[in-house]
Amino acid sequence: MKNKINANLSILINMFMPIIYLFFSCSLAAGLLYVLYITADNLYRTSRYDFITYSVGYFMYLKRLLHGDLIYVIIFTIISLCIYAAISYKKSKNMISLIENVEEMANGNLNNVIDLDDSGNIKKLANNINDIVTQLRNITIEERKAQQTKTDLITNVSHDLRTPLTSIIGYLSIIEDDKYKDEVQLRYYTNIAYEKAQTLNLLINDLFDLTKMQNHTMTLNTIQIDLVELLGQITAQSEYIFKNENVECRTKFSDDKLIVQADAIKLVRAFENLITNAIKYGKDGRYIDITTEKIDDMAIIKIINYGEPIPAIDLPHIFDRFYRVEKSRNRNDGGSGLGLAITKNIIELHEGNISVSSDYDCTIFEVQLKLDSI
Repeated sequence: MKNKINANLSILINMFMPIIYLFFSCSLAAGLLYVLYITADNLYRTSRYDFITYSVGYFMYLKRLLHGDLIYVIIFTIISLCIYAAISYKKSKNMISLIENVEEMANGNLNNVIDLDDSGNIKKLANNINDIVTQLRNITIEERKAQQTKTDLITNVSHDLRTPLTSIIGYLSIIEDDKYKDEVQLRYYTNIAYEKAQTLNLLINDLFDLTKMQNHTMTLNTIQIDLVELLGQITAQSEYIFKNENVECRTKFSDDKLIVQADAIKLVRAFENLITNAIKYGKDGRYIDITTEKIDDMAIIKIINYGEPIPAIDLPHIFDRFYRVEKSRNRNDGGSGLGLAITKNIIELHEGNISVSSDYDCTIFEVQLKLDSI
């Protein structure tokens, strides 16, 4: 209601503003004409210069020629129009400048900024246009980034789908053309094709799951979960992998009961991805630590490895799809390249937060989940 009243008031002011300018110009012209008349009369009475006498005489001649006071009307009109033009010039200049700047923006120059020496409605309009253009410029930048991300995703997906598919087609072609020596070699080729098909299936499933998470179409079947108990089970089930990779897993769980409302299956997947990642890239450090603690109403889980550090330039992108810290690293590790991206989305689906820090001592993945109020 208040905004509507202000808008109507602004409309009325703008409607009558030219009349106000004209009235002001006429008033100023009348005052100026009176001052000129008094000044000229005093000079005519007291001045000894022929120039003054001649000028006043010529004025009186024009007055008689124009039938009396019409000369005053003409002078008054000229002065009023000059004053009105002077007052209106600044606003007209700002309006022309506004039109020119908007035309330049319309031609694609979104970096242009309208800067007017005004404090009225034209200035407000210019500021609003600047804000709109700034938002449009930001949207354009985001769209370009999104398009580039989409292009990179398609490129990466194409590459990662083509690699196992090429191997499958290659080995099946050998089998189809009977180019194997014996039954042992046939089984060997079949086994490789099967493993590549599993890799392909893993990538497709991970990509499908990640798409559902990012489109917010994945539902959570939440129950109350004790995180300490959950992590203990995951660690116990991963014991064979730790031994096989010659890595010792050390746990330091808090005495607090860390109860959260979560989807157990998805949360297990997230922590398994983090543990697998820690083993894969931190096994040179021989140890992996898994710790939990309670801070206020948050459960803090840390998975720490002591392998090579992640370069600082790569840390902001570590959870991106298909992002490789080592550009030369191939996909022979059996993963889909989507593990950390899926983990991040799972944690965020639970309204939690995940972060990573890395230096020459260790790499820490920290997960924060809100505790359930019992």
